Amino acid sequence: MPLQVRASLQSPPGGRLTESYLSELLADAADRPDLLIVLVAADGRVRSGASLDSLLPASAEHILAAYGHAGAPGELAESAVSAGNEVARVVFVGIGDESPAALRRAGAEAGRRCATGKTAVADLTGLGTTDSVAAFAQGALLGGYGFSLRSQPADDTGTMRLLVPDQQECAGPVGRAQAVAEAVAVARDLANTPSLDKSPQWLADEAARLTADRGVEVRIWADAELAASGFGGILAVGSGSARPPRLIELSYQPAEAQSCEAQIHIVLIGKGITFDSGGLSLKPNENMMLMKTDMAGGGAVIAVMSALARLGVRSRVTGLIAAAENMPSGSAYRPGDVITQYGGTSVEVLNTDAEGRLVLADALAYAAEALAPDQIVDIATLTGAARVALGGIHAALYSTCDELAAALLAAGQASGDRLWRMPLEDDYRESLESPVADVAHVARDHNPAGSIIAALFLRDFAAGIPWAHLDIAGPGRSAAADGELSKGATGFGTRLLLTWLTAPRSASSRSAS
Repeated sequence: MPLQVRASLQSPPGGRLTESYLSELLADAADRPDLLIVLVAADGRVRSGASLDSLLPASAEHILAAYGHAGAPGELAESAVSAGNEVARVVFVGIGDESPAALRRAGAEAGRRCATGKTAVADLTGLGTTDSVAAFAQGALLGGYGFSLRSQPADDTGTMRLLVPDQQECAGPVGRAQAVAEAVAVARDLANTPSLDKSPQWLADEAARLTADRGVEVRIWADAELAASGFGGILAVGSGSARPPRLIELSYQPAEAQSCEAQIHIVLIGKGITFDSGGLSLKPNENMMLMKTDMAGGGAVIAVMSALARLGVRSRVTGLIAAAENMPSGSAYRPGDVITQYGGTSVEVLNTDAEGRLVLADALAYAAEALAPDQIVDIATLTGAARVALGGIHAALYSTCDELAAALLAAGQASGDRLWRMPLEDDYRESLESPVADVAHVARDHNPAGSIIAALFLRDFAAGIPWAHLDIAGPGRSAAADGELSKGATGFGTRLLLTWLTAPRSASSRSAS
Protein backbone atom coordinates (compact mmCIF):
# COMPACT_ATOMS: atom_id res chain seq x y z
CA MET A 1 0.00 0.00 0.00
CA PRO A 2 1.28 3.55 -0.64
CA LEU A 3 2.38 5.63 2.31
CA GLN A 4 -0.58 7.42 3.86
CA VAL A 5 1.24 10.75 4.11
CA ARG A 6 2.62 12.63 1.12
CA ALA A 7 5.32 15.17 1.91
CA SER A 8 6.41 18.13 -0.17
CA LEU A 9 8.84 21.01 0.34
CA GLN A 10 8.01 24.69 0.31
CA SER A 11 10.10 27.76 1.06
CA PRO A 12 8.65 31.09 2.24
CA PRO A 13 9.61 34.19 0.24
CA GLY A 14 13.27 35.00 0.73
CA GLY A 15 13.70 31.83 2.77
CA ARG A 16 12.50 33.61 5.92
CA LEU A 17 9.31 32.74 7.74
CA THR A 18 7.38 35.80 8.87
CA GLU A 19 4.24 36.31 10.90
CA SER A 20 2.51 37.89 7.91
CA TYR A 21 3.34 34.88 5.72
CA LEU A 22 1.80 32.54 8.29
CA SER A 23 -1.26 34.75 8.55
CA GLU A 24 -1.73 34.72 4.79
CA LEU A 25 -1.23 30.94 4.67
CA LEU A 26 -3.90 30.33 7.30
CA ALA A 27 -6.31 32.88 5.82
CA ASP A 28 -6.23 31.32 2.33
CA ALA A 29 -9.56 29.48 2.26
CA ALA A 30 -8.62 27.51 -0.87
CA ASP A 31 -5.33 26.21 0.51
CA ARG A 32 -5.70 26.44 4.28
CA PRO A 33 -4.15 23.47 6.11
CA ASP A 34 -6.09 21.59 8.77
CA LEU A 35 -3.02 21.58 10.99
CA LEU A 36 -0.06 23.86 11.56
CA ILE A 37 2.76 21.80 13.07
CA VAL A 38 5.24 23.68 15.21
CA LEU A 39 8.37 22.25 16.85
CA VAL A 40 9.26 22.57 20.53
CA ALA A 41 12.79 21.81 21.75
CA ALA A 42 13.81 20.33 25.09
CA ASP A 43 14.34 23.83 26.52
CA GLY A 44 10.63 24.49 26.01
CA ARG A 45 11.23 27.07 23.29
CA VAL A 46 9.37 27.05 20.00
CA ARG A 47 11.69 26.43 17.05
CA SER A 48 10.17 28.76 14.48
CA GLY A 49 11.36 31.55 12.29
CA ALA A 50 8.37 33.68 13.30
CA SER A 51 6.35 34.40 16.42
CA LEU A 52 2.94 32.77 16.57
CA ASP A 53 1.66 34.67 19.57
CA SER A 54 -0.59 37.11 17.69
CA LEU A 55 -2.40 34.16 16.07
CA LEU A 56 -2.94 32.22 19.31
CA PRO A 57 -5.46 32.71 22.13
CA ALA A 58 -2.49 33.05 24.50
CA SER A 59 1.27 33.13 24.05
CA ALA A 60 2.90 29.89 22.93
CA GLU A 61 4.89 29.89 26.17
CA HIS A 62 1.71 30.01 28.29
CA ILE A 63 -0.06 27.36 26.20
CA LEU A 64 2.87 24.98 26.51
CA ALA A 65 3.07 25.63 30.25
CA ALA A 66 -0.66 24.91 30.63
CA TYR A 67 -0.21 21.53 28.94
CA GLY A 68 2.98 20.77 30.88
CA HIS A 69 4.69 20.36 27.51
CA ALA A 70 8.40 19.76 28.14
CA GLY A 71 9.53 19.33 24.52
CA ALA A 72 10.12 15.58 24.84
CA PRO A 73 10.46 13.81 21.48
CA GLY A 74 7.00 13.21 20.04
CA GLU A 75 5.19 14.98 22.90
CA LEU A 76 2.06 16.75 21.64
CA ALA A 77 -0.09 19.71 22.62
CA GLU A 78 -2.82 21.35 20.56
CA SER A 79 -4.45 24.77 20.41
CA ALA A 80 -6.73 26.80 18.20
CA VAL A 81 -5.09 29.27 15.86
CA SER A 82 -6.65 32.20 14.03
CA ALA A 83 -7.18 31.51 10.34
CA GLY A 84 -8.78 34.63 8.92
CA ASN A 85 -12.46 34.33 9.74
CA GLU A 86 -11.98 30.64 10.54
CA VAL A 87 -10.17 28.67 13.19
CA ALA A 88 -7.47 26.09 12.43
CA ARG A 89 -5.37 24.00 14.80
CA VAL A 90 -1.74 24.28 15.77
CA VAL A 91 -0.01 21.12 16.99
CA PHE A 92 3.10 21.62 19.11
CA VAL A 93 5.43 18.64 18.68
CA GLY A 94 8.42 18.03 20.93
CA ILE A 95 11.78 17.44 19.27
CA GLY A 96 13.89 16.87 22.40
CA ASP A 97 17.60 17.31 21.80
CA GLU A 98 17.05 17.61 18.03
CA SER A 99 19.00 14.42 17.36
CA PRO A 100 17.97 12.40 14.30
CA ALA A 101 16.20 9.86 16.53
CA ALA A 102 14.26 12.60 18.34
CA LEU A 103 13.31 14.29 15.07
CA ARG A 104 12.14 11.01 13.54
CA ARG A 105 9.92 10.36 16.56
CA ALA A 106 8.53 13.90 16.35
CA GLY A 107 7.87 13.49 12.65
CA ALA A 108 6.17 10.15 13.26
CA GLU A 109 3.68 11.65 15.71
CA ALA A 110 2.99 14.51 13.30
CA GLY A 111 2.56 11.99 10.48
CA ARG A 112 -0.03 10.03 12.45
CA ARG A 113 -2.05 13.23 12.84
CA CYS A 114 -2.01 13.64 9.06
CA ALA A 115 -2.70 10.03 8.10
CA THR A 116 -6.43 10.45 8.64
CA GLY A 117 -6.78 12.48 5.45
CA LYS A 118 -5.75 15.83 6.90
CA THR A 119 -3.59 18.51 5.34
CA ALA A 120 -0.77 20.02 7.35
CA VAL A 121 1.98 22.58 7.14
CA ALA A 122 5.03 21.83 9.28
CA ASP A 123 7.25 24.76 10.20
CA LEU A 124 10.79 23.37 9.98
CA THR A 125 12.47 26.73 9.40
CA GLY A 126 14.02 26.59 12.87
CA LEU A 127 15.95 23.38 12.21
CA GLY A 128 19.66 23.83 11.71
CA THR A 129 20.53 21.34 8.95
CA THR A 130 19.09 19.63 5.91
CA ASP A 131 19.71 16.28 7.59
CA SER A 132 17.47 17.40 10.45
CA VAL A 133 14.72 18.21 7.96
CA ALA A 134 15.21 14.80 6.32
CA ALA A 135 14.96 12.99 9.68
CA PHE A 136 11.67 14.71 10.50
CA ALA A 137 10.33 13.99 7.01
CA GLN A 138 11.23 10.31 7.21
CA GLY A 139 9.58 10.04 10.61
CA ALA A 140 6.41 11.65 9.25
CA LEU A 141 6.23 9.18 6.37
CA LEU A 142 6.88 6.15 8.59
CA GLY A 143 4.47 7.29 11.32
CA GLY A 144 1.75 7.82 8.76
CA TYR A 145 1.94 4.24 7.45
CA GLY A 146 -1.20 2.12 7.55
CA PHE A 147 -2.33 -1.24 6.19
CA SER A 148 -5.92 -2.15 5.41
CA LEU A 149 -7.77 -4.77 3.38
CA ARG A 150 -11.23 -3.39 4.10
CA SER A 151 -13.72 -3.84 1.28
CA GLN A 152 -14.25 -0.09 1.11
CA PRO A 153 -11.03 1.52 2.33
CA ALA A 154 -11.29 5.16 3.28
CA ASP A 155 -9.20 7.71 1.46
CA ASP A 156 -6.98 8.45 4.44
CA THR A 157 -3.98 9.85 2.58
CA GLY A 158 -2.83 13.05 4.20
CA THR A 159 -0.50 15.73 2.89
CA MET A 160 2.23 17.60 4.72
CA ARG A 161 4.03 20.62 3.36
CA LEU A 162 7.41 21.12 4.97
CA LEU A 163 8.36 24.79 5.29
CA VAL A 164 12.14 25.01 4.97
CA PRO A 165 14.55 27.91 4.43
CA ASP A 166 15.94 26.52 1.16
CA GLN A 167 13.80 24.10 -0.80
CA GLN A 168 16.53 23.24 -3.29
CA GLU A 169 19.10 22.51 -0.57
CA CYS A 170 16.72 20.15 1.24
CA ALA A 171 15.48 18.30 -1.86
CA GLY A 172 18.31 15.73 -1.99
CA PRO A 173 18.32 14.67 1.69
CA VAL A 174 14.52 14.61 1.87
CA GLY A 175 14.33 12.62 -1.38
CA ARG A 176 16.68 10.00 0.05
CA ALA A 177 14.70 9.89 3.29
CA GLN A 178 11.53 9.35 1.28
CA ALA A 179 13.11 6.55 -0.76
CA VAL A 180 14.07 4.73 2.43
CA ALA A 181 10.62 5.26 3.96
CA GLU A 182 8.96 3.87 0.84
CA ALA A 183 11.22 0.80 1.03
CA VAL A 184 10.20 0.29 4.68
CA ALA A 185 6.55 0.49 3.60
CA VAL A 186 7.23 -2.24 1.02
CA ALA A 187 8.70 -4.50 3.72
CA ARG A 188 5.76 -3.81 6.02
CA ASP A 189 3.20 -4.49 3.30
CA LEU A 190 4.81 -7.81 2.39
CA ALA A 191 4.84 -8.98 5.99
CA ASN A 192 1.34 -7.70 6.81
CA THR A 193 -0.25 -9.48 3.84
CA PRO A 194 -2.27 -12.48 5.09
CA SER A 195 -0.84 -15.89 4.33
CA LEU A 196 -4.04 -16.90 2.52
CA ASP A 197 -2.63 -14.84 -0.36
CA LYS A 198 1.06 -15.03 0.51
CA SER A 199 2.39 -18.30 -0.89
CA PRO A 200 6.09 -18.71 -1.75
CA GLN A 201 5.20 -18.15 -5.40
CA TRP A 202 3.26 -14.98 -4.52
CA LEU A 203 6.32 -13.67 -2.68
CA ALA A 204 8.47 -14.47 -5.71
CA ASP A 205 6.03 -12.66 -8.01
CA GLU A 206 6.01 -9.63 -5.71
CA ALA A 207 9.80 -9.59 -5.62
CA ALA A 208 9.88 -9.52 -9.42
CA ARG A 209 7.22 -6.79 -9.58
CA LEU A 210 8.81 -4.57 -6.95
CA THR A 211 12.29 -4.75 -8.51
CA ALA A 212 11.16 -4.35 -12.13
CA ASP A 213 12.99 -1.44 -13.81
CA ARG A 214 15.20 -1.10 -10.72
CA GLY A 215 18.40 -2.53 -12.21
CA VAL A 216 17.77 -5.94 -10.63
CA GLU A 217 17.85 -9.32 -12.38
CA VAL A 218 15.45 -11.92 -11.01
CA ARG A 219 15.80 -15.68 -10.91
CA ILE A 220 13.13 -17.84 -9.29
CA TRP A 221 14.19 -21.37 -8.33
CA ALA A 222 11.15 -23.67 -8.48
CA ASP A 223 10.86 -26.89 -6.48
CA ALA A 224 12.10 -29.18 -9.26
CA GLU A 225 15.23 -27.06 -9.75
CA LEU A 226 15.78 -26.90 -5.99
CA ALA A 227 15.60 -30.69 -5.80
CA ALA A 228 18.03 -31.15 -8.68
CA SER A 229 20.53 -28.79 -7.00
CA GLY A 230 20.27 -30.29 -3.53
CA PHE A 231 18.47 -27.62 -1.50
CA GLY A 232 17.39 -30.14 1.11
CA GLY A 233 16.56 -27.63 3.85
CA ILE A 234 14.14 -25.50 1.81
CA LEU A 235 12.50 -28.59 0.35
CA ALA A 236 12.08 -30.28 3.75
CA VAL A 237 10.48 -27.25 5.34
CA GLY A 238 8.10 -26.80 2.40
CA SER A 239 7.24 -30.48 2.06
CA GLY A 240 4.10 -30.34 4.19
CA SER A 241 2.45 -27.58 2.17
CA ALA A 242 0.39 -27.81 -0.99
CA ARG A 243 2.16 -24.61 -2.06
CA PRO A 244 5.77 -25.52 -2.96
CA PRO A 245 8.86 -23.58 -1.86
CA ARG A 246 10.88 -21.12 -3.89
CA LEU A 247 14.35 -19.60 -3.74
CA ILE A 248 14.23 -16.00 -4.93
CA GLU A 249 17.54 -14.67 -6.28
CA LEU A 250 17.81 -10.92 -6.95
CA SER A 251 21.01 -9.54 -8.50
CA TYR A 252 21.99 -5.87 -8.59
CA GLN A 253 25.00 -4.57 -10.49
CA PRO A 254 25.73 -0.82 -10.07
CA ALA A 255 26.03 1.35 -13.14
CA GLU A 256 29.66 2.22 -12.25
CA ALA A 257 30.78 -1.39 -12.62
CA GLN A 258 34.48 -0.52 -12.76
CA SER A 259 34.65 1.46 -9.51
CA CYS A 260 36.46 0.05 -6.51
CA GLU A 261 33.23 -0.18 -4.53
CA ALA A 262 31.49 -2.00 -7.39
CA GLN A 263 34.01 -4.81 -7.12
CA ILE A 264 32.72 -5.61 -3.60
CA HIS A 265 30.02 -8.27 -3.66
CA ILE A 266 27.56 -8.39 -0.76
CA VAL A 267 24.95 -11.11 -0.34
CA LEU A 268 21.81 -10.45 1.72
CA ILE A 269 19.81 -13.48 2.79
CA GLY A 270 16.28 -13.29 4.16
CA LYS A 271 14.12 -15.91 5.83
CA GLY A 272 10.95 -16.19 3.74
CA ILE A 273 8.61 -18.44 5.73
CA THR A 274 5.26 -17.27 4.39
CA PHE A 275 3.40 -19.00 7.21
CA ASP A 276 4.80 -20.96 10.12
CA SER A 277 2.40 -23.37 11.78
CA GLY A 278 5.37 -25.11 13.40
CA GLY A 279 4.86 -28.09 11.10
CA LEU A 280 4.36 -31.38 12.96
CA SER A 281 5.84 -29.67 16.05
CA LEU A 282 2.66 -27.61 15.96
CA LYS A 283 2.52 -24.19 17.58
CA PRO A 284 -0.30 -23.26 19.99
CA ASN A 285 -2.96 -21.09 18.32
CA GLU A 286 -1.92 -17.88 20.09
CA ASN A 287 1.66 -18.30 18.87
CA MET A 288 0.46 -18.93 15.34
CA MET A 289 -1.49 -15.69 15.00
CA LEU A 290 1.56 -13.58 14.12
CA MET A 291 3.15 -16.08 11.76
CA LYS A 292 2.12 -14.32 8.56
CA THR A 293 5.03 -12.03 9.46
CA ASP A 294 7.58 -14.86 9.68
CA MET A 295 8.96 -13.79 6.31
CA ALA A 296 9.76 -10.27 7.59
CA GLY A 297 13.48 -10.82 7.00
CA GLY A 298 12.84 -11.86 3.40
CA GLY A 299 10.51 -8.89 2.97
CA ALA A 300 13.24 -6.53 4.18
CA VAL A 301 15.69 -7.99 1.64
CA ILE A 302 13.19 -7.52 -1.20
CA ALA A 303 12.52 -3.95 -0.07
CA VAL A 304 16.24 -3.18 0.11
CA MET A 305 16.86 -4.60 -3.36
CA SER A 306 14.04 -2.47 -4.76
CA ALA A 307 15.70 0.74 -3.50
CA LEU A 308 19.38 0.19 -4.38
CA ALA A 309 19.39 1.94 -7.75
CA ARG A 310 17.32 4.86 -6.51
CA LEU A 311 19.78 5.45 -3.67
CA GLY A 312 22.82 4.99 -5.90
CA VAL A 313 24.34 2.03 -4.07
CA ARG A 314 27.74 1.38 -5.64
CA SER A 315 28.43 -2.17 -4.50
CA ARG A 316 27.27 -5.32 -6.22
CA VAL A 317 24.46 -6.85 -4.15
CA THR A 318 22.67 -10.19 -4.41
CA GLY A 319 19.53 -10.88 -2.41
CA LEU A 320 18.44 -14.44 -1.61
CA ILE A 321 15.03 -15.12 -0.09
CA ALA A 322 14.44 -18.72 0.98
CA ALA A 323 10.65 -18.97 0.78
CA ALA A 324 8.58 -21.87 2.10
CA GLU A 325 5.38 -22.53 4.02
CA ASN A 326 5.85 -24.70 7.13
CA MET A 327 2.69 -26.82 7.41
CA PRO A 328 1.71 -30.18 8.94
CA SER A 329 0.50 -32.95 6.64
CA GLY A 330 1.20 -36.53 5.65
CA SER A 331 4.07 -35.35 3.48
CA ALA A 332 5.64 -33.02 6.08
CA TYR A 333 9.14 -33.54 7.41
CA ARG A 334 9.31 -35.07 10.88
CA PRO A 335 11.29 -34.77 14.11
CA GLY A 336 14.02 -37.39 13.82
CA ASP A 337 14.49 -36.99 10.08
CA VAL A 338 18.00 -36.49 8.71
CA ILE A 339 18.10 -34.10 5.77
CA THR A 340 20.95 -33.03 3.51
CA GLN A 341 21.51 -29.31 3.11
CA TYR A 342 22.90 -27.67 -0.04
CA GLY A 343 26.57 -28.63 -0.20
CA GLY A 344 26.17 -32.00 1.50
CA THR A 345 25.98 -31.36 5.26
CA SER A 346 23.60 -33.83 6.94
CA VAL A 347 21.35 -32.37 9.64
CA GLU A 348 19.30 -34.15 12.28
CA VAL A 349 15.89 -32.49 12.67
CA LEU A 350 14.75 -32.40 16.29
CA ASN A 351 11.96 -29.83 16.09
CA THR A 352 10.11 -28.86 12.90
CA ASP A 353 9.26 -25.47 14.46
CA ALA A 354 12.93 -24.48 14.15
CA GLU A 355 12.56 -24.34 10.38
CA GLY A 356 14.04 -20.93 9.66
CA ARG A 357 17.63 -21.96 10.20
CA LEU A 358 17.20 -24.87 7.75
CA VAL A 359 16.14 -22.64 4.86
CA LEU A 360 18.81 -20.06 5.76
CA ALA A 361 21.49 -22.76 5.85
CA ASP A 362 20.72 -23.73 2.26
CA ALA A 363 20.91 -20.12 1.12
CA LEU A 364 24.14 -19.49 3.05
CA ALA A 365 25.81 -22.60 1.61
CA TYR A 366 24.70 -21.70 -1.90
CA ALA A 367 25.96 -18.12 -1.55
CA ALA A 368 29.33 -19.28 -0.22
CA GLU A 369 29.85 -21.89 -2.92
CA ALA A 370 28.32 -20.31 -6.02
CA LEU A 371 28.30 -16.52 -5.61
CA ALA A 372 31.81 -15.72 -4.30
CA PRO A 373 30.66 -12.93 -1.94
CA ASP A 374 32.96 -10.71 0.08
CA GLN A 375 30.42 -10.40 2.91
CA ILE A 376 27.16 -12.14 3.80
CA VAL A 377 24.40 -10.77 6.02
CA ASP A 378 21.32 -12.81 6.85
CA ILE A 379 18.18 -11.43 8.51
CA ALA A 380 15.40 -13.46 10.07
CA THR A 381 12.66 -13.56 12.68
CA LEU A 382 14.47 -16.60 14.00
CA THR A 383 14.17 -17.22 17.73
CA GLY A 384 11.90 -16.29 20.59
CA ALA A 385 15.05 -16.37 22.71
CA ALA A 386 16.32 -13.20 21.01
CA ARG A 387 13.04 -11.45 21.80
CA VAL A 388 13.22 -12.57 25.45
CA ALA A 389 16.83 -11.36 25.72
CA LEU A 390 16.51 -7.99 23.98
CA GLY A 391 12.82 -7.12 23.81
CA GLY A 392 11.30 -5.19 20.93
CA ILE A 393 13.88 -2.42 20.38
CA HIS A 394 17.15 -4.17 19.53
CA ALA A 395 17.82 -7.03 17.13
CA ALA A 396 20.51 -9.55 18.02
CA LEU A 397 23.68 -9.27 15.94
CA TYR A 398 26.12 -12.16 15.58
CA SER A 399 29.18 -11.88 13.39
CA THR A 400 32.45 -13.57 12.57
CA CYS A 401 33.95 -10.23 11.47
CA ASP A 402 34.55 -7.31 13.84
CA GLU A 403 34.77 -4.78 11.00
CA LEU A 404 31.45 -5.91 9.54
CA ALA A 405 29.82 -5.95 12.98
CA ALA A 406 31.04 -2.42 13.74
CA ALA A 407 29.70 -1.12 10.43
CA LEU A 408 26.29 -2.70 11.04
CA LEU A 409 26.13 -1.40 14.61
CA ALA A 410 26.89 2.12 13.38
CA ALA A 411 24.28 1.85 10.63
CA GLY A 412 21.74 0.62 13.16
CA GLN A 413 22.38 3.53 15.48
CA ALA A 414 22.18 6.04 12.62
CA SER A 415 19.05 4.59 11.04
CA GLY A 416 16.99 3.78 14.14
CA ASP A 417 17.06 0.00 13.51
CA ARG A 418 19.26 -0.68 16.50
CA LEU A 419 21.37 -3.79 17.08
CA TRP A 420 23.04 -5.40 20.07
CA ARG A 421 26.03 -7.64 19.44
CA MET A 422 25.76 -11.10 20.97
CA PRO A 423 28.51 -13.71 21.50
CA LEU A 424 29.17 -16.70 19.28
CA GLU A 425 30.02 -18.81 22.29
CA ASP A 426 32.04 -21.81 21.09
CA ASP A 427 31.53 -23.63 24.39
CA TYR A 428 27.90 -24.12 23.37
CA ARG A 429 28.77 -25.74 20.04
CA GLU A 430 28.72 -29.23 21.54
CA SER A 431 24.97 -28.82 22.13
CA LEU A 432 24.54 -29.31 18.37
CA GLU A 433 26.40 -32.62 18.19
CA SER A 434 24.38 -35.46 16.69
CA PRO A 435 24.90 -39.22 16.93
CA VAL A 436 23.40 -39.81 13.47
CA ALA A 437 24.24 -36.74 11.37
CA ASP A 438 26.94 -34.12 10.89
CA VAL A 439 25.01 -31.73 13.14
CA ALA A 440 21.69 -31.31 14.93
CA HIS A 441 19.78 -28.14 14.13
CA VAL A 442 18.68 -27.43 17.72
CA ALA A 443 20.34 -28.19 21.05
CA ARG A 444 20.05 -31.85 22.01
CA ASP A 445 20.80 -30.95 25.64
CA HIS A 446 18.07 -28.26 25.80
CA ASN A 447 20.65 -25.51 26.20
CA PRO A 448 18.51 -22.41 26.93
CA ALA A 449 20.75 -20.06 24.89
CA GLY A 450 18.47 -20.53 21.90
CA SER A 451 19.47 -17.50 19.86
CA ILE A 452 23.19 -18.25 20.25
CA ILE A 453 22.65 -21.93 19.36
CA ALA A 454 20.83 -20.91 16.15
CA ALA A 455 23.66 -18.55 15.20
CA LEU A 456 26.28 -21.24 15.85
CA PHE A 457 24.36 -23.63 13.60
CA LEU A 458 24.29 -21.07 10.76
CA ARG A 459 27.92 -19.96 11.11
CA ASP A 460 29.44 -23.05 9.54
CA PHE A 461 27.38 -22.69 6.37
CA ALA A 462 29.03 -19.32 5.64
CA ALA A 463 32.26 -21.25 5.02
CA GLY A 464 34.58 -18.69 6.61
CA ILE A 465 33.32 -15.74 4.56
CA PRO A 466 32.80 -12.59 6.70
CA TRP A 467 29.24 -13.07 7.92
CA ALA A 468 26.64 -11.43 10.12
CA HIS A 469 23.35 -12.81 11.36
CA LEU A 470 20.50 -10.49 12.43
CA ASP A 471 17.83 -12.13 14.59
CA ILE A 472 14.92 -9.67 14.36
CA ALA A 473 12.29 -11.74 16.17
CA GLY A 474 11.81 -8.92 18.70
CA PRO A 475 11.70 -5.68 16.65
CA GLY A 476 10.33 -7.28 13.48
CA ARG A 477 6.81 -6.97 14.89
CA SER A 478 5.18 -4.41 17.17
CA ALA A 479 2.02 -4.71 19.27
CA ALA A 480 1.36 -0.96 19.01
CA ALA A 481 2.35 2.08 17.01
CA ASP A 482 5.30 3.73 18.72
CA GLY A 483 7.56 6.35 17.21
CA GLU A 484 8.45 5.33 13.67
CA LEU A 485 7.24 1.78 14.32
CA SER A 486 3.83 0.75 13.06
CA LYS A 487 1.53 -1.78 14.68
CA GLY A 488 2.10 -5.18 13.08
CA ALA A 489 5.09 -5.58 10.79
CA THR A 490 7.70 -2.86 11.33
CA GLY A 491 9.96 -3.33 8.30
CA PHE A 492 12.89 -3.60 10.71
CA GLY A 493 16.22 -4.04 8.97
CA THR A 494 15.31 -2.10 5.84
CA ARG A 495 16.63 1.24 7.08
CA LEU A 496 19.61 -0.49 8.69
CA LEU A 497 20.72 -2.32 5.55
CA LEU A 498 20.16 0.66 3.24
CA THR A 499 22.15 2.91 5.59
CA TRP A 500 24.96 0.35 5.65
CA LEU A 501 24.96 -0.19 1.89
CA THR A 502 24.97 3.55 1.08
CA ALA A 503 27.87 4.28 3.44
CA PRO A 504 31.28 4.70 1.76
CA ARG A 505 33.28 1.50 1.73
CA SER A 506 36.74 0.58 0.54
CA ALA A 507 38.37 -2.41 -1.06
CA SER A 508 39.46 -3.51 2.44
CA SER A 509 35.91 -4.80 2.85
CA ARG A 510 36.87 -7.58 0.46
CA SER A 511 39.35 -9.06 2.86
CA ALA A 512 37.72 -8.21 6.22
CA SER A 513 37.65 -11.22 8.49
